[in-house]
Amino acid sequence: MDILIWSGAVVSLLGLAGLLWCIYKVWQARKSGLSDDALRDTVRKIVPLNTGALFVSVIGLMMVIVGIMLG
Repeated sequence: MDILIWSGAVVSLLGLAGLLWCIYKVWQARKSGLSDDALRDTVRKIVPLNTGALFVSVIGLMMVIVGIMLG
């Protein structure tokens, strides 16, 4: 079960990295002084990636929990 725990931790960290990347991209777009419509388009493109990164992070945490429960 150690493999499940550590692989879940890696998957969770990948999801966290994706979330941080999404935060960085939106922050960068806000600082660039885009118009309101352009900023909305940028955020609209980032939202699915943000949701996917959150999903990957949750899957990783679930893997860790299952590994602990079975171990």
